[in-house]
Amino acid sequence: MAVPNADDCHVDDETNEPGAAPYGNFINYYTFNPPENRLNLIPNTLLQDMGYNTESGDTILVLDVGCNSGDLSVALYKHLQGNHFSGGTAGRELHLLGFDLDDDLILRAEQSNPFPNNISFIPLDITQDVKCRTQLESYLARFGRSRFHLCVCLAVTMWVHLNHGDAALLEVLFRLASICDHLLLEAQPWKCYRSAARRLRKLGRNDFDHFRTLEIRGDMAEHAREHLEKRCGMELVRSFGNTTWDRRLLLFRRREGRQGEL
Repeated sequence: MAVPNADDCHVDDETNEPGAAPYGNFINYYTFNPPENRLNLIPNTLLQDMGYNTESGDTILVLDVGCNSGDLSVALYKHLQGNHFSGGTAGRELHLLGFDLDDDLILRAEQSNPFPNNISFIPLDITQDVKCRTQLESYLARFGRSRFHLCVCLAVTMWVHLNHGDAALLEVLFRLASICDHLLLEAQPWKCYRSAARRLRKLGRNDFDHFRTLEIRGDMAEHAREHLEKRCGMELVRSFGNTTWDRRLLLFRRREGRQGEL
């Protein structure tokens, strides 16, 4: 199973067969949703805007949840370097970890990684609590940190929700909030759920295990915001608007002195 950075609303049925990737692990995802569709909305001063001084030499850690083949991870790394990125080299103060459950996609990401000293990729399932926590804590310990400065989770929540149900969606949001100071979230809208289920049926496959029994429906971005703010100790600080696929990019930050409650 994989929970990569993918969508199901804007894929052509005949050429890409999205139903063949019921966990969202499309092998050609970035050909139909290139990184700039999101990055055009995100200022390259994002880290500074969040209060991190990239010129001080302090190490800043970014986590990309569901990184697919790593195209967006690399593009985001360059983007966040801003004016410090030039001539094919970048400063050492920014480190990015991307993970996806699809081993083949991670292999592709590793093979095409132009910055192996600063960008790492590992196979990992965000829904597996113990293993996920162990591996991420091990990575953070290398830098003397207990949380990532920024976690990026784009078009992942629907696949968790469809394959694991309401409780798993809320648990994953809680987990993400617990391991970062800032969370950049893009939740697929409900129309994508219906599209994903329809494509599976069109290909003669079984429906998603939880689609017909989900109680969390409707405005998925709003449901995520409400849970993050009420139960996970986070607060919405900025909306970057909607992507070309009409998804909201929402930035949350951890409230100091507040522990989340699942």
